[in-house]
Amino acid sequence: MTLVQMQPRSAGADPAPQTVENAMEAPGPQVCDDMTVEVALSVMAGARTGHLLVCDNDGLCTGLVTRARLAAVRADGAYTDRIRLRDVLGDSGPFASPLTMVAEAEHAMRYRRLDALPVVDEHGGALGVLALAR
Repeated sequence: MTLVQMQPRSAGADPAPQTVENAMEAPGPQVCDDMTVEVALSVMAGARTGHLLVCDNDGLCTGLVTRARLAAVRADGAYTDRIRLRDVLGDSGPFASPLTMVAEAEHAMRYRRLDALPVVDEHGGALGVLALAR
């Protein structure tokens, strides 16, 4: 038999790297991508949230819209009661996997100037949102 001596971890030692799954928040309100900008702003106001997860007709997450982004669309003078969220989103993404390291996700968010990032499963279903600490 071989004995293995374990060294106790000091209180000041760095914890193990954290995954997005442990740091994400609940997904919050999810809306369909055919919703208009004006209705989405009303949903945000009613839910008292700064973002909405946007899903397609199959229930797969296609992105995240923020109040600031929708307010900018409204400020452009466009008919926000006719513009759909899918038109505001453009290309889908970016997304994080629950297994992504928090440091990696936060780096990507800062690089892309994102306040929040949708977390999706391997099928594209929304699991939560990773938000940068303010």
